[in-house]
Amino acid sequence: METMKYIFVTGGVISGLGKGITASSIGRLLKSRGLEVTAIKIDPYLNIDAGTMNPFEHGEVYVLDDGGEVDLDLGNYERFLDISLGSDHNITTGKVYRTVIEKERSGEYLGKTVQIIPHITNEIKRRIMTVAEASGADVCIVELGGTVGDIESMPFLEAVRQMNTEMGRGQNCIFVHTTLVPMLGTVGEQKTKPTQHSVKELRSIGIQPDVIVARACEPLEYSIKRKISLFCDVPLEAVVSAPDAKSIYEVPIVLEEQGLTDYILKRLSIDAQKKDLSAWREYLDRILYPSNTVRVAIVGKYTHLADSYLSHLEAFHHAGAELGTKIECRFFDSEKVEKDGISQELACCNAILIPGGFGSRGIEGKIMTARLARERGIPYLGVCLGFQIATIEIARDVLGMKGAHTTELDPNTPYPVVDLLPEQREVKDMGGSMRLGSQRVLVKQGSKAAALYGTTEIGERHRHRYEVNPDFIEKLESAGWEFTGRSEDGVKMEIGELEGHPYFVACQFHPEFKSRPKKPSPLHLGLIKAALEYKQAREDRHVL
Repeated sequence: METMKYIFVTGGVISGLGKGITASSIGRLLKSRGLEVTAIKIDPYLNIDAGTMNPFEHGEVYVLDDGGEVDLDLGNYERFLDISLGSDHNITTGKVYRTVIEKERSGEYLGKTVQIIPHITNEIKRRIMTVAEASGADVCIVELGGTVGDIESMPFLEAVRQMNTEMGRGQNCIFVHTTLVPMLGTVGEQKTKPTQHSVKELRSIGIQPDVIVARACEPLEYSIKRKISLFCDVPLEAVVSAPDAKSIYEVPIVLEEQGLTDYILKRLSIDAQKKDLSAWREYLDRILYPSNTVRVAIVGKYTHLADSYLSHLEAFHHAGAELGTKIECRFFDSEKVEKDGISQELACCNAILIPGGFGSRGIEGKIMTARLARERGIPYLGVCLGFQIATIEIARDVLGMKGAHTTELDPNTPYPVVDLLPEQREVKDMGGSMRLGSQRVLVKQGSKAAALYGTTEIGERHRHRYEVNPDFIEKLESAGWEFTGRSEDGVKMEIGELEGHPYFVACQFHPEFKSRPKKPSPLHLGLIKAALEYKQAREDRHVL
């Protein structure tokens, strides 16, 4: 295909409608027709990237192979499209303005007055087209974060409006607008007015949507589709119903069955192969119709917002589908565990995950949880901070190192089992200064990790600053805490496995970021396998 095709996905009425899932699903459908697809997420906040953002504000910080700290929607793109993206695929207001200001300071604008139009909009267009063309894809899907009408989004909407005009209006660009169709409980009628106002706002900017994806609790009634088509000047076949689904992986099927893929291909004049979604349908069936169930406790400090651990939840979906098992994730606030002790509900879970995190709040609750898993033989997976927590707990409770800790939280600990390595000591900048991105890990032959990965050399994504202190490795391993994964230089500990325990495994990297449908994270898969065995053993002993 000679000319790059663009699909711009916008949102109206309220945030959180699922633009990212809509964009990802469209990409999955186009891939099923034999097209190469890439994706870009535009975030209108002033941050350069998501690296310093609190998960309570914006959900998890997703890490890419190149170390980019980005919006969680890029995780959806990678999972649905089975591709690896780079940090340039996340465009923020901060990145755009910084570049324009740097150019102005260096005199590149030759003394002209620098303005939103054309300088900011030109930079936005340049970034979109550079990333799209470098990808070698046939179609680039661009999701515009925020909601139409937000002042922060205006330059981005203007930029894509210009792109549509410059590339031949309606020939190489289409706009997919996601909106809400609420149902008032007292009336029982689906209401189209919010969608009408949202489209009116979009058209006032100069953008006419080609497709409207209407989010609602139930499928849209035919009369409602006709009304939206009439009032929003969109063909009836382009008004697509997106009702609540049992799984996000069901959304591509829902859209396909309404003819959305065929309509998009027709609008963009693309000749494509016959559709093949058989593998996706098979995977969906394994999620929707499991033969078993296990309960996994996720113990952390951001448990009030499930999106804070989105990639872990998806990794469990992938592992569950592989094993025909439904994963019931139970969230436990580590601060509450620290205050009230281990609850019966936590102790009765079939497996425990302690994910990554920063800060001291709830740390002792996590250490208590790791001890519970170690002493009772409950399958345990520690990720990033969870790896350090396991190390601290073993140092304290097995080796008797009272007060053992990480110097990140206790600079005066008598036993700094987790500490900064020398190269990190002078780093002051918080943004992008950690050990980030995909790095090689050497795995010990014969270990659980080697068996799960099927190899002794892996590449996994990192996001941390502190490491296991090399001065304590010999003592820790004498207690059965064996470091079966190490960095290429052998200095940094990457994987720990507890001898004599059915599954007490932890890693310094984030395996959840590379988990995919039909390619689950090996360590999450291992945890669920162990959870099934643990549950069966308890049932055999008639233990609830």
